[in-house]
Amino acid sequence: MTPSLEEIPYGTHALQTITVAKPYPAPPHNDDRSSYWVILIHGGAWRDPSQTSSSYLTPALNILSSSPSSESSIQNKIIGYASISYRLSPHPSYPQDPSTESPNTLRAASHPDHISDVIGALSVLEERYKIGNRYILVGHSCGATLAFQAVMRSVSYSFSSQAYPLPVAILGMAGIYDLRKLRDAHKDISAYQEFIEGAFGADEVGWDAASPGVVRGEEGVEGWDEGRVVVLAHSEGDGLCDVAQSEGMRRSLGEWDKDRERGEREVHFLSIEGEHDEAWEKGGELAKGILFTLARLQEMGV
Repeated sequence: MTPSLEEIPYGTHALQTITVAKPYPAPPHNDDRSSYWVILIHGGAWRDPSQTSSSYLTPALNILSSSPSSESSIQNKIIGYASISYRLSPHPSYPQDPSTESPNTLRAASHPDHISDVIGALSVLEERYKIGNRYILVGHSCGATLAFQAVMRSVSYSFSSQAYPLPVAILGMAGIYDLRKLRDAHKDISAYQEFIEGAFGADEVGWDAASPGVVRGEEGVEGWDEGRVVVLAHSEGDGLCDVAQSEGMRRSLGEWDKDRERGEREVHFLSIEGEHDEAWEKGGELAKGILFTLARLQEMGV
């Protein structure tokens, strides 16, 4: 049975909502230390209003809710699903007139607005469901950027006073981890410069400071002590986000973790199929990534 969806607001803007689905029958709270929430962040280059929390969650949820019995032992470890919508930057294909648009529907966000919203949503989920660190944070494309930014002190702790638990695992699907490198790999396509500037401004030093694959030391992903599993998923058929993003992030995590003494962390590269958005549009590859990440946590006994 596919769980019903509930939309929960966490702010006054129309995009500040969380789509929540709890399995049926749902446990009353997160007291099972071998179970997890799956929390998703959609992509869309920080600006695409056609990608929403429900459109990102629903295809994978339909597949996971009808998984074969051979996968049920892993599937049954999911306490609930939550998909985060956040304020967006302007998009030239979806123009708005700021002089007439309502403030609570205007898409005019810039960094750190996007990650601020993700943190606000995680805080509400903790308050409402007591998720603790028993969750996998899953992001596609710029959603993967946001997932890793959520565990970076340099990005999140610098502006947010909200208390929120950090995830035990992150699954990045076709992720963006180095903004400058992404632009440089696509210099002949002006849209890359445009959407990065639209979200982060023209200062490329600021791009580096917001890039999970660039920031080193305790202020970056290296300081994420709670993390036990990282999965970087990418498709050879992805024509929008090159595999160098995931490969570079994997190398960085390996360098950071080689002398790690604060607890074991595994980094996995997962090969998926299809074009950039097919991983979530069809649901199958996103569901595959979620089950793969859950299985790695189970193997570690976390």
